[in-house]
Amino acid sequence: MSQNNPWHCLSAEKAAQSLETDLTGGVTADEAAERLKIHGPNRIKRGAKRTPLHIFAAQFADFMILVLVVAAIVSGLVGELRDSIAIVVIVILNAIIGTVQEYRAQRAIAALQKMAAPGATVIRDGKTETISADRLVPGDLVLLEAGNVVPADLRLFDASQLQVDESALTGESHAVSKQPDVLEEPDLTLGDRSNMTFNGTMVTRGHGKGIVVATGMDSEMGHIAAMLEKEESARTPLQIRLARFGKHLAVAILIVCIFIFAAGLLQDQPVLLMFLTAVSLAVAAIPEALPAVVTISLALGARKLSRRNALVRRLPAVETLGSVTYICSDKTGTLTQNRMHVEALFADGRRIEKLPDADDGNRLWQRLGQALALNNTVADDPENTEESGEASVTGDPTEVALYQAAKRAGFDKPVLSKKLQQVAELAFDEDRKCMTTLHQSDAGIVAFTKGAPEAVLDMCSDALGDEGNRDLDQNRVQEQAEALAAEGFRVLAVACREFSELPEERSPDTIETGLTFLGLVAMMDPPRDEAAQAVADCLTAGIVPVMITGDHPATARSIACRLGIADEHDRVMTGRELEELSDEEFDRQVLELRIYARVDPRQKIRIVKALQEQGEFVAMTGDGVNDAPALKRAGIGVAMGRKGTDVAREAADMVLLDDNFATIVSAIKEGRRIFDDIRKFIKYTMTSNSGEIWTLVLAMLLGLPLPLLPIHILWINLVTDGLPGLALASEPAERKVMQRAPRPPQENIFAHGMWQHIVFIGILIGGLSIGAQIWAIDRQIEHWQTIVFTTLTFAQLFHVMAIRSERDSLFSIGLFSNPQLIGAVVLTVVLQLAVIYTPFLNDIFKTAPLPLDDLMLCVLLASVVFVVVEVEKWMARRGWLYGNPE
Repeated sequence: MSQNNPWHCLSAEKAAQSLETDLTGGVTADEAAERLKIHGPNRIKRGAKRTPLHIFAAQFADFMILVLVVAAIVSGLVGELRDSIAIVVIVILNAIIGTVQEYRAQRAIAALQKMAAPGATVIRDGKTETISADRLVPGDLVLLEAGNVVPADLRLFDASQLQVDESALTGESHAVSKQPDVLEEPDLTLGDRSNMTFNGTMVTRGHGKGIVVATGMDSEMGHIAAMLEKEESARTPLQIRLARFGKHLAVAILIVCIFIFAAGLLQDQPVLLMFLTAVSLAVAAIPEALPAVVTISLALGARKLSRRNALVRRLPAVETLGSVTYICSDKTGTLTQNRMHVEALFADGRRIEKLPDADDGNRLWQRLGQALALNNTVADDPENTEESGEASVTGDPTEVALYQAAKRAGFDKPVLSKKLQQVAELAFDEDRKCMTTLHQSDAGIVAFTKGAPEAVLDMCSDALGDEGNRDLDQNRVQEQAEALAAEGFRVLAVACREFSELPEERSPDTIETGLTFLGLVAMMDPPRDEAAQAVADCLTAGIVPVMITGDHPATARSIACRLGIADEHDRVMTGRELEELSDEEFDRQVLELRIYARVDPRQKIRIVKALQEQGEFVAMTGDGVNDAPALKRAGIGVAMGRKGTDVAREAADMVLLDDNFATIVSAIKEGRRIFDDIRKFIKYTMTSNSGEIWTLVLAMLLGLPLPLLPIHILWINLVTDGLPGLALASEPAERKVMQRAPRPPQENIFAHGMWQHIVFIGILIGGLSIGAQIWAIDRQIEHWQTIVFTTLTFAQLFHVMAIRSERDSLFSIGLFSNPQLIGAVVLTVVLQLAVIYTPFLNDIFKTAPLPLDDLMLCVLLASVVFVVVEVEKWMARRGWLYGNPE
């Protein structure tokens, strides 16, 4: 069926004619068999799966990984097997983690298949039978009743009080009513196609019949599966930065090693010694611990987030959160409480926020409270309790809200039911749009009616006020109902009527007439208590929150305004309006929009892509099947753990166990901390490597003997760089980490003065080491090489202590605020002293015991690094370096 003539615009008869079926007998068994051959089984197909071996092999395509593999081979060839083994283990571990992550991503399509209905009740050859849902074909007649999973896309031709929960597909927060009549507008969103039901949704009430119009991959669920298969996950900023870093580093290392090797030969140094020195320097310069540090940092961050109700499914997602510039969030349950709540009442010409207490004595509020408490089918569920410890209740969400509003005011249904025992009920239906319960009182019978304002007001002849019955100003009440609806409330009208005795004929015509109007009740799924502060934190952190919901525009605007996402002047873009815009037109508007309502899955992806085209890094939250493609496309997809579907969870990078927007903000803070710590490790290790390189380069330029042996370089690389560097992964978050703007995804990892620091402090460490060498040679100290080795080692330890914070002094953040780092530094000092003072290790490392004076000189020279870095941070805090003063 073409988009210009969709199924919902056709009458049931024309749809049946188009599908060559009969609305009474359905298709024949033979015809069904032929159609099954043409259309295939009613299943969600999966694309070609990559085997775990293929996925594993693909992990080695990253340039940085290839550099590490080459380093491992070279280390092995020159006899440094320990370094070679360490690099290989790190590379393999990194590949295993990547394989697990990609394998999990493939399970998203499998989750869609699980949502298919296992069976379907159909009419074939005029007979009703139950068949496997995968045997359904276009033209089949399907019977639906409460509790069924809809097995295919259906055009309804019969519906009786039929309601379907389509939240997984459309995002609509309430079950939607269905009817069989023709709809005129061809471009209606899925949520507005009330004469159709869709594959994978759930029937919650009533019964109906429909013609199968689409199965398998042709169904709306199948379209989502196709999008999910097609969409590629965006590369994380960290992956982009590290790949760029690896390429630049490899070129720089190659140039430096060639220079060192050539300069040594010009000084008549032995060829083998210079080759080993150049290779050792190359191995030392490559931060092979970087993948391990990144993995450990992300794993520790994921563990910490799990304690805060955020389950990380892909480790890179932890760091990715730190780059988020836009959060596109679902409304229901994420920003709101996912339960209806009475927010306001309108009665006797005035609006109040809550129902007065039961002991107030006012007849109007007494009657209204009784009506809210009794006119429902809600029941207490003593086996389950709310977080408050009270017994939970079961029933329609709207009725539960009315019941709880009455209970809070002291109108307790179990108590009132003894005084006003229910004796009859006129159930709700779509035609009347109301419900009535009748109760026995001491004076006779009282009937309570609630329903749509336009329906109930037509049944009323007067109104109850504080002073008794009065004339009903129907126009004013209707205007108030419309005003409340415009604020995003769901509005119900409540009325009553008293009888001397129970009428013999209990029909709507005799009961629901001549009613006395009691009041209007306005309900809403209210914002979470912590959501407004979380939104404020986002705005402070330079992150723009955007609401994308399946609800109506008025409801979306109301919640967005209450949370601070938007104000009353901001535009709400609907899915229909979005559909009318070209990509170019939408790209020009997307940065100004904060609220989207009534959008479909394809439009959600379009919103994410448009923001990405503008250079934004997008986090997308969602819970339904309709959200899965956008979750996969977004920079980071966040699924709901409580009310989310398996499809959404499998497509997401992170799952919120409490479905709470505030948890995302906590995760963003953790992501920023992790990236800061990774930057600190790179700053530390590259400055250390820079110091080693400058030590060798300066010695060559000054005509000095080779200051370090290959084994010294490898020792510093393995121990001095490794242990403290890994401990940096545990560094607490920087002060004001959530008061700064997000990092632009395209920003170089060496930005904000990092490369200047690496070069300058590297030259300083090299200069101090060469200064120690010149001093020792000038005094003809035989163990001058041990002095250089020790000065260089301790300089790096002072450096790692100084860079624990980007700008704050070590003394302000606290010396022991990272006990893991203190422990690593102490252990490194012990190991270095063992290399100097243990005879066995003296032979291996070509070192000699240092007199105490010489050791103290090494420590004193090395401490200059700490002082200089602290001065650098002091100048940065004042804006004298790298801009952005505090």
